[in-house]
Amino acid sequence: MGNHSSGVGVLDKAVAILDASVSGASLADLVSQTGLPRATAHRLAQALETHGLLQRDPVGQWRPGPRLSQYAGATPDLLISMAQPVLEELRDTTGESAQLYLRRNQGRVCVAVAERASGLRDTVPLGSVLPLTAGSGAHVLLAWEPPALTGEALIRAKFSARSLAEVRRNGWASSVAERESGVASVSAPVWGGNNRVVAAVGISGPIARLGRRPGEKFAPAILRAGAALSHLGVTDSQTQH
Repeated sequence: MGNHSSGVGVLDKAVAILDASVSGASLADLVSQTGLPRATAHRLAQALETHGLLQRDPVGQWRPGPRLSQYAGATPDLLISMAQPVLEELRDTTGESAQLYLRRNQGRVCVAVAERASGLRDTVPLGSVLPLTAGSGAHVLLAWEPPALTGEALIRAKFSARSLAEVRRNGWASSVAERESGVASVSAPVWGGNNRVVAAVGISGPIARLGRRPGEKFAPAILRAGAALSHLGVTDSQTQH
């Protein structure tokens, strides 16, 4: 289990199960990642499933459940209303679907989207919970975090600490076929008033359109969107519960 402890044992174990399930986990994965006995991990996973906090996919792996997406949808209306026009402009400028992500523990939640009207899209439904282990949005949300808060994610990530250092140098991140085969993305940070990254804004779409080096083409537009949202004053107090 992680290093954070609330002192309430069953709660800490349940959170460890949730963290382990972000990118999909079998029962064996839950046991190995949390250090819990098999019977305990299974009992807690079933209980979380009962409450809609976990669900099993068609191949039997545990994943975040629909109730977490409902909670994610409770993000303050102020952030969404400020983000939507910026995302729509980003979509219109780049011709690709645009998204805004907030970090939630060991995952990231899509809190606002602006989709292409037609053609091949990379659809990320509003409220989707994605892992912090892949994708340019994950790079951005981790790159400026203290090492103590990134170590656990990097253990399972498809990128390295060196990659995050490059993100900090560039001010943006890109990924190609990292989160999903055939999909590329470019993201930039949204800064809060306390000089912390509070969100990631970006675009995603087929590699056939974005290319193998999407940052070279799209980074300027993504950076403008990130600056616009940062300028609008999105702060921790508006984005964190």
